[in-house]
Parts: sequence; structure tokens; C-alpha cells
Amino acid sequence: MSGRESTDRYFHEAADMMGLSANMQRLLLTPERQVKVQVAMKMDNGEIATFIGFRVQHNKARGPLKGGLRYHPEVDEDEVLSLATLMTWKTALVNIPYGGAKGGIQVDVRKLNPSELERLTRRFVDEIHDVIGPDKDIPAPDMGTNAQVMAWIMNQYEKYHGFNPACVTGKPVELHGADGREEATGRGVGLLTISLLEKMSEDLNGARIVIQGFGNVGTFAARYLFERGAKIVAVGDAFGAIRNPDGLNVPDLIEYVTKQGSVKEYPESEPVSAEELLLQECEVLIPAAVGGVLTKENAPHVRAKYIIEAANNPTHPEADDIFEERNIIVLPDILANAGGVTVSYFEWVQNRQHFRWDLDRVRDELDRKMSEAFARTWDLATTKKVNLRLAAYLLGIGRVGRATALGGI
Repeated sequence: MSGRESTDRYFHEAADMMGLSANMQRLLLTPERQVKVQVAMKMDNGEIATFIGFRVQHNKARGPLKGGLRYHPEVDEDEVLSLATLMTWKTALVNIPYGGAKGGIQVDVRKLNPSELERLTRRFVDEIHDVIGPDKDIPAPDMGTNAQVMAWIMNQYEKYHGFNPACVTGKPVELHGADGREEATGRGVGLLTISLLEKMSEDLNGARIVIQGFGNVGTFAARYLFERGAKIVAVGDAFGAIRNPDGLNVPDLIEYVTKQGSVKEYPESEPVSAEELLLQECEVLIPAAVGGVLTKENAPHVRAKYIIEAANNPTHPEADDIFEERNIIVLPDILANAGGVTVSYFEWVQNRQHFRWDLDRVRDELDRKMSEAFARTWDLATTKKVNLRLAAYLLGIGRVGRATALGGI
């Protein structure tokens, strides 16, 4: 099942429960704009390369569009549309004044050198600059992109529109980025992991946690939880996976990965396969990499009590059904990984005000926003006797639906 089919199924389940008409459901699901562009550039070897870029703008009923920009070989229009839709419900769920968008380029960044990556980014901005901007659509980092890429986007955008750092978020701090943006998604994942365990009367101290994906989100989530007493017993990345039932030394592991580029062959650990990683016995499993890793085939064998979806779309609906039957609680992606877009909102606010917040304020505001969204989701799930995913969709869709109706067609 594709990511789009998954998100559509979750949407319809919530929309049917809300009593939304078929026409209203079609309106809320249909994207407002889908842009597909050719990105042609000269490579350093003199050859002409052609890439395909996308930007899907899903719904702006609650404010400007917001969403990441992904550079990956498997980027396609369906995936981008699915992620843009998720962003609409996500921003509404945490109650920030945005709609959902997403973008991407079909490219393997590992095959580009830095100068080629910069030219690719600038050429893409040349093609889409008229449909993005601080009051239209604000890109941010995603898989395969980072603060440097956002800096190039801002610089190229400003060649057309003048100084306007709010045109993109996730920028370097030196170029009007926000303190705490890099850690934001991982911090939010860690915070809500603790919130969920507290609701279940579970102790974080010594709780065994497995993290699939050890990039930006996974490393910050691991550090946050490790510092508060959790035991990180297994982690994995694109190159390998490791475990240590006694717990990994997370700061040392992060230092090792910084030097070696992977968790593979980390001392004081033993290797496991990518498939085995997801099946380790633990209290909390955190998928923090690509989507679609929890399926109907492996869901019956997952040995976690709680799943925190740090990645987008990591769980197939069939697997979700199995987890519910097995009483495994899933904290859905549109809530669990919303820390990134929340601090992106704080960055945008600071840029519009030309005023900088310090790190403590950013963290305090993030913790408050995430805690409020979790509390509302938990309370609705308890009141309606539904799972957390359905409760999150009910809240997000409800806010977008009301804004659409009040604004008029």
C-alpha cells in the first residue's frame, strides 16, 4: 500500500466518524496546486543532467503553506502529495497557522558534489520561486536536505524578491535561523515518549528503547531520552544496525557516527539485521527513518509495548490494525514528529518580527505546544474510545474543516 493510500484511509476513517459529506471529503483531500518542473543543469564533467522536481500545495485554509523539501531517488508525485496532506493535518493538530505542502527532487545526493548540489537547488528555486514565499509557501529541510540547502534557497529566492529570510525555515543560525531548530523534531519525539509513558504509569528510567534511523531525528531523540534515564538498547541506520541489551552509550555513539558515518561496527555492541532491529524486545520502538517499515508481515512479531512514529508514514494500515488487536499503543506521526514544523513556525515568526528568541524560549514554547497537542489528543481518544491516531486525525481534520467552512468556498 502506498503512502497516499495509507493517509487517505486514515482520513476517510476520521471523516466518516465526523459525518463529513462525500463532497466535503473530496474538497479537503484535493490539493490546491501540484507543480512538476524540469530541473536541468550542467554537471562538473560537462554533461547535462535532467531531474524532476515537485511541489504540492495541499490546503491553505488556515494560513500559508508549510512543508519540507526532500532530495531522494524515490521521490514521486504520489509520495509528495501524501506528505503534503499529512502536513495539513499536522499543523492543524499542533494549532499553528499553516496549511500543508511538500516538495522534492528525484536525485541521489550521494552522487552529487557540493557545487552540483548547490546548482541543482538554485535551478529548482528558479522554477518555483513565484509559487513560494513567506505568505505563500515556506519550504524547510527534509530527507536529503539540510540548513545549507535552505541557505541556498533563501539566497536564490532573494535574487528575485529582495531580502526576506522568512521565505524558508531550517536555515543556519548565522542566516536568521532559529536556535533549537535542528534538535526540534527529535526533542519533540523524546518529550512525547515521556508523556505517553507517564500516562501509562510507566517509568522512563531504565525503559528499553529501540530507534530505527539514526540521522537528525534519531540522534536527538536518543540523546534526549538517554539523558533522562532511558536505556537505548538498539539503533540502526542505512548502513547497519547494532544492539546492546545493557544499553548503548549514546553520546559516545554519536561521536563515533560523526567520525565513521554509521553506527555499523560500533564497539560494545553486536550487529543485527535491519529486519531484526524492528523486532527487538523493548518498551518503546521509534521508527525514525523512511516510511512503510512496519507491515502486516512483521507487525505480528514486533515486541514493543509502544510505538512512537518519528518518521512519516512508517506504519501500513494493516500493521496498525494488528497493533491495535495486540494492544500496542501507537503515537501517530502527525503528532509525534510535529516538533520540527513547530520550531519552523517559531523561526518564521522571528523572521517576520526581525527579532531573535534565545534557546530557552524556543525549547519552552516547543514543549508547551507539543504537550498541549498531546493532552488534547489523549483526552479525545479517551472520551471517544478511539486510538491515538484516529483522535489526532479528528482534531486536525476538524480544525481544517471548520476553517474551510468559515472562510467560504
